[in-house]
Amino acid sequence: MSDSRVIVVDENIRLKEIGLEDAEAIFNTIINERDYLKKWLPFVELTREISYTRNFIESYLNSDKQDLTCAIYYQNLFVGLIGLKDTDSANKKTEIGYWLSEAFQHKGIITSSCKTLINLAFDKMNINRIQIKVAKGNLKSQRIPKRLGFKREGVERAGELHSRGFVDLVIFSLLKADR
Repeated sequence: MSDSRVIVVDENIRLKEIGLEDAEAIFNTIINERDYLKKWLPFVELTREISYTRNFIESYLNSDKQDLTCAIYYQNLFVGLIGLKDTDSANKKTEIGYWLSEAFQHKGIITSSCKTLINLAFDKMNINRIQIKVAKGNLKSQRIPKRLGFKREGVERAGELHSRGFVDLVIFSLLKADR
């Protein structure tokens, strides 16, 4: 993975901007971990064919947005996705979204990857505000923004539609001045 689209997090973790070459790894992880991932990720229910994953990647690649979506590689194995989404340059804000394969939990992968994206957003993209939204019941994922110094702002009621209905989202933010 020696590509200009690769961000080195540490000796074990690389973030690679997604491309069509990642479709099979992303799709297979979602299919193999459907029961684990579907609890908090609404797109998992929709991911039935690899064409869905390819369409997602093509849509990202053809977008003129300033977002960044990366495949997370841990010791050269695909383990999840992370990125900056809903980036609003005029208001200097973005959101970090992520998901990680169950077998790679509790290794600091998401925390370290978030730190890298936070530095990129504040130092290179001139962002002033970063937010992370986490489903109200997803207590494990809520620990990540807390660990990173984000402030809990409140709850976005019915913020995300899942197959089981709307889910409330806890909103966390970090300002450049908070660092």
